[in-house]
Amino acid sequence: MQVLQVQLAVQADPAEVGRARRWVRSRLLNHGVDPDAPMAETVVLVVSELVTNAVVHTGCPAVLRLCLPVADGSEEGGPAAPLRVEVADASQAAPTPRHAGADQDATNGRGLELVELLCERWGWDPEGSGKRVWCEIGSDARPADPLADVDWAALAQ
Repeated sequence: MQVLQVQLAVQADPAEVGRARRWVRSRLLNHGVDPDAPMAETVVLVVSELVTNAVVHTGCPAVLRLCLPVADGSEEGGPAAPLRVEVADASQAAPTPRHAGADQDATNGRGLELVELLCERWGWDPEGSGKRVWCEIGSDARPADPLADVDWAALAQ
């Protein structure tokens, strides 16, 4: 399986998160992915969370990279390789999932929790003087809103 890598430099500005989402939608569409497919929605949400974390927590530019599997025809009928999202930033601090708990009005603290729920796998690696946070999303990705069916009242007990 071949992989097409595309990347976008992201400045240390929260407005860049929207630009990253638009860029990802464009790359997925160019790659033949239906922009309304659950996988596309999941990729956009995950990119939004990872780029937001990089911009907010480091205050430095970052690099967003998509690794898109390209079918070469030799693996007919085999499982499709997952799409990989990577965000490299200048911080050496390990990403730490924070669980927001049952507070439905919380405005932060769920980013990596969402990544964990939506992706087949995720992790991070040191890279140069910073780190690279990555995740893999399969073509059978779950819908982009995994918290829609959460029983918040039961969690609060």
